[in-house]
Amino acid sequence: MADEEPKYFSLTEAERLRVQLEPVLIEAMESRRKLGEVEEQLNSLAERIQRSGGLLVSYEKTARMRLDRNRSEEAVRSALEQIQSTGCVVKDLDVGLLDFPARINNQEVYLCWRLGEDRIRFYHGQDEGFSARKPIDPRDAGYSSPVQ
Repeated sequence: MADEEPKYFSLTEAERLRVQLEPVLIEAMESRRKLGEVEEQLNSLAERIQRSGGLLVSYEKTARMRLDRNRSEEAVRSALEQIQSTGCVVKDLDVGLLDFPARINNQEVYLCWRLGEDRIRFYHGQDEGFSARKPIDPRDAGYSSPVQ
């Protein structure tokens, strides 16, 4: 529904969800890495076929590579949908960057977390990116969830 109010997370809610989403994010990242490898192999094969004017290839091996590609694509798509359905935003799948919409001091912000960090410690404006991250002030840690 387009008229739905956006979900805002408190730091506690975002942290709880982050713990749940971390393995899903890792799965998406690993599947994307596999997808890149398989696509590289398929592109290399297509290039060799084109250069040689019709190279004889193993149908079974090529079919397996295409099946692997399709499975990896579906795994990435499924993981991203699962993450995004929570209200969390995947900002960068290569480094594992998640943003959680929040409000701090009546400003719409993103609580920002990157894979490898032990907890959510930073935020940035919704029109800013990772490079503009600021530490979360402990006094802001108790802000409320949805805005009334």
